[in-house]
Amino acid sequence: MNIAVFCSSSNHIDNRYKKEAFQLGEMIAESENTLVFGGATGGLMDSVAEGAHSKNGDIIGVIPQAVIRMKRQSPLPTELIIVETMSERKAKMKEFSDVFIVLPGSYGTLDEMLDIVASGVVGEHKKLLIIVNQNGFYNHFLEQIEFMRSEMFIPVENYKPIVVQDINACFELINLQLNH
Repeated sequence: MNIAVFCSSSNHIDNRYKKEAFQLGEMIAESENTLVFGGATGGLMDSVAEGAHSKNGDIIGVIPQAVIRMKRQSPLPTELIIVETMSERKAKMKEFSDVFIVLPGSYGTLDEMLDIVASGVVGEHKKLLIIVNQNGFYNHFLEQIEFMRSEMFIPVENYKPIVVQDINACFELINLQLNH
């Protein structure tokens, strides 16, 4: 199974986030799944790829030209797909992936996550999306979603992500998915 991980590439992140991202990469590789990530260096992107790499995992990096021009191309992918734009990267990652995991991140991570949610709402896919709410990182975002739901902007029956508190709970869900 191909597992996409959306996460931050900032180098200013506390090590507790990096440690969990590294462990997630290890878990993906140890379960003989393939990591699909944004192909860049830095932050949690580096950590998750390093974790998968440390266990000799298969890694697909999907990287836009702009990130290459910034000299932020990761050397770790076993397969590197170069695209022109961030939008193309999202489309390729969505195409190649069976499951999506969202770790803490910023604008790009939110963009990727919401693209998966929106495309799921309109029926483009029924793929599992798991938000890892490590240290309550997404609490305010999740409150906003609940407010939007209470105001009837989001129907209850819409496609929605599953929220977990750590990567162990995340992987329990993935294992359930594999066994069905």
